[in-house]
Amino acid sequence: MIGATAHFVTPDLDEGPIITQGVADIRHDMTIDDLIDVGRDVERSVLRARAAVYRTPHFAQRPKTVIFD
Repeated sequence: MIGATAHFVTPDLDEGPIITQGVADIRHDMTIDDLIDVGRDVERSVLRARAAVYRTPHFAQRPKTVIFD
């Protein structure tokens, strides 16, 4: 399994509230290049979802939590 997480930025690395996460299954026969490609696809998906947050007017950021209406 390969995953990516989008956080709000804080002074500490990966400590901000999570905006969204994505995962993809992998197989034992995948090459390093295959894994890199899958990882990049997951990252792109997460970044697109993160960008959608800013187009949504109904969200509230709390410590360690993001609430969507």
